[in-house]
Amino acid sequence: MAAPGTWAVAPLAASVTLLKCLLIPSYHSTDFEVHRNWLAITHSLPISQWYYEATSEWTLDYPPFFAWFEYMLSFVAQYFDKEMLVVKNLNYASPATVLFQRLSVICTDILFIYGVKECCKCVSGSKKTKGILERPAFVLAVLLLWNFGLLIIDHIHFQYNGFLFGLMLLSVARMFQERHLEAALLFAILMNFKHIFLYVAPAYGIYLLRSYCFTDNKPDGSVQWRSFSCSRLFALGFIVCSVFAVSFGPFIIMGHLPQVLARLFPFKRGLCHAYWAPNFWALYNGADKALSLIGLRLKFLDPEKISKATMTGGLVQGYQHTVLPSVTPFATLVCTLLSIMPAVLHLWRSPRGAKGFLQCLILCALGSFLFGWHVHEKAILMALLPLSLLAVENRKDAGIYLTLVTTGHFSFFPLLFTGPELPLKICLMLLFTVYSFSALRSLFRKEGPLLNWPESIYLIGLVPLEVICEIIYPLSPWQLSFPFVPLLLTSMYCAIGVTYSWIKLYISILTQPLTKKKKRQ
Repeated sequence: MAAPGTWAVAPLAASVTLLKCLLIPSYHSTDFEVHRNWLAITHSLPISQWYYEATSEWTLDYPPFFAWFEYMLSFVAQYFDKEMLVVKNLNYASPATVLFQRLSVICTDILFIYGVKECCKCVSGSKKTKGILERPAFVLAVLLLWNFGLLIIDHIHFQYNGFLFGLMLLSVARMFQERHLEAALLFAILMNFKHIFLYVAPAYGIYLLRSYCFTDNKPDGSVQWRSFSCSRLFALGFIVCSVFAVSFGPFIIMGHLPQVLARLFPFKRGLCHAYWAPNFWALYNGADKALSLIGLRLKFLDPEKISKATMTGGLVQGYQHTVLPSVTPFATLVCTLLSIMPAVLHLWRSPRGAKGFLQCLILCALGSFLFGWHVHEKAILMALLPLSLLAVENRKDAGIYLTLVTTGHFSFFPLLFTGPELPLKICLMLLFTVYSFSALRSLFRKEGPLLNWPESIYLIGLVPLEVICEIIYPLSPWQLSFPFVPLLLTSMYCAIGVTYSWIKLYISILTQPLTKKKKRQ
């Protein structure tokens, strides 16, 4: 039976869609030109040239399914403005082009809406509440459909994350419904749309192997090795391999696979994106800058060495560290694997159903965000959205969610740097944050506070940080000489909250008992 509150998905979706339509004229980032260029490439050129075309600096660097997605969109785009499909028309943004691009994101969000609906069915309806608006399923629907981060990233900044996260949520819902083959199919399709989801593949692989391929467990919860099903493993392998064969097969036949992979994994980019994502490497870079200044002041370092170091302005991709050891792609890979390994091993030892899978998925997403190579700040959504499912079920998870979602969303503020978007982003985040706190507090009002006083003080500190970065510092004389300071402060302050949430979530999960003892009759 569907959880009470799932009825609200339709009106909530309608209301947020109306807001998305109102945001059509708003500012858009360079990602708008990225996707316009991909429309032009896939529509105007044969498939053999898709991953070789380099007229624009925004070359096609998503997996083949996304390229085909852009190809299909282009047939609708030609009825809005054919000029947007000309490869040489760089930075083309006619009113018709803007309208089409915006509407294409809004229309494809129907998959996200469906994924939310299916996830709401998986939420327990046993929690007693005064009204239907306080039930977990309704709260979850609001937290997902009105998610501030997804709203501004897709419908102001401009990207197509909505339908991708719709696939992810639908896959998670199928896990809860024990429709494992469908979950595997959806996730395989998702990885061939956007390869960043490869980071959470270990959670899928281990859980499907442990809970689907092994059909029975011992009384203590350990693996019953004799229960392994080769036929189930074959079915999973066939599904995943078939999806990848359909996706990459044409490029393998043409002998273009190395070029495709070179586009998908451009390790020549720097450790961090232009605006540092709030992760461990932001703290690492900040520590290197601080040590450099101390070294200069104490005359331990050569000023010429500092001046030659890249990223001294904090606004470019490459970064040669001055004091601390420079970080290589291989080092970030090792750190990422080490960060997710305890979660994966814990999932193997104690699956605890789909909830254990979801916990591992979130930890894999956070681990890759904290320690990955050239991570974008938007990647935090890969952990925030699934964490919403845990937040409406458990008080501890609700507290972690509030810290992480507030910090993660605030880290998006520098992406919307134009004047008209300043009141808009503040109001939208304030509305979402106030609702998140009040709704989750009402769910767990009898179980104690959701945050302790240090966590509350930390989150309140975001207010003066915003005032400094958006109002005080731009008017100061240091703005011209050190324009990167607001980005540096935002990134490092938010990195503390993200790292803290990751550690707290790990402690919460790893301290849970491996198996639940049966009550004596």
